Amino acid sequence: MATTTEEIAKELFTLCSQGQFDAVIEKYYSDDIVSIEAMGNEQMPARQEGIEAIKGKNQWWVENHDIHSVKVGGPLAGGDKFAVTFELDVTFKPTGQRNVMKELALYTVKDGKIAQEEFFYPTPGAGA
Repeated sequence: MATTTEEIAKELFTLCSQGQFDAVIEKYYSDDIVSIEAMGNEQMPARQEGIEAIKGKNQWWVENHDIHSVKVGGPLAGGDKFAVTFELDVTFKPTGQRNVMKELALYTVKDGKIAQEEFFYPTPGAGA
């Protein structure tokens, strides 16, 4: 199993490119991982902590989206961090609205596991 930041980055890139997001969580996420989204709400807070919370967030996302395609860019690794870009063509099941989501994900690795993930993407009402 990958243990360096660069090895984990390459493996995450490969698995996510294949749509295997659950495999990344199972193999590489720390039990006390912190996840930070660009925005949140009462039902889905922007900051979540712990592997069970992240698994729940991922399950909600998969259950509520039809994924038509995934493009992953990068990775760029340095020190204990690495970044990848995601472009996902998805349909939000509750509304039937289809769109292409683009985001930058910054990961922090500690003791051979991903200890933090942070996502950057355009948010409604954000200044330019």
